[in-house]
Amino acid sequence: MTNANPTPRTTLSQTRAILSYMRQGRSITPSEARRLCGSDRLGARIMDIEKIVGYKPPRKMVEVAGVDASGNAVKKRVMSYWLRAEDLVQ
Repeated sequence: MTNANPTPRTTLSQTRAILSYMRQGRSITPSEARRLCGSDRLGARIMDIEKIVGYKPPRKMVEVAGVDASGNAVKKRVMSYWLRAEDLVQ
């Protein structure tokens, strides 16, 4: 079970992990953030990242494979975020 009310330290470590991941030139979706650092609030972590990098990271809706409550394969639309090229680690 994930922490529904993370502490500031947990929030900061999630933000750092997501920012590090994005600085490698990768885009990130909510399911990737959950696997990466246990974050169930990617939108909130992106708002934290906006304060660090000084702009709203580019984003777009993407389709990903998922499973509905009955176990059937479905496509879900989720937001994907990434950083501008000048903010990537070389």
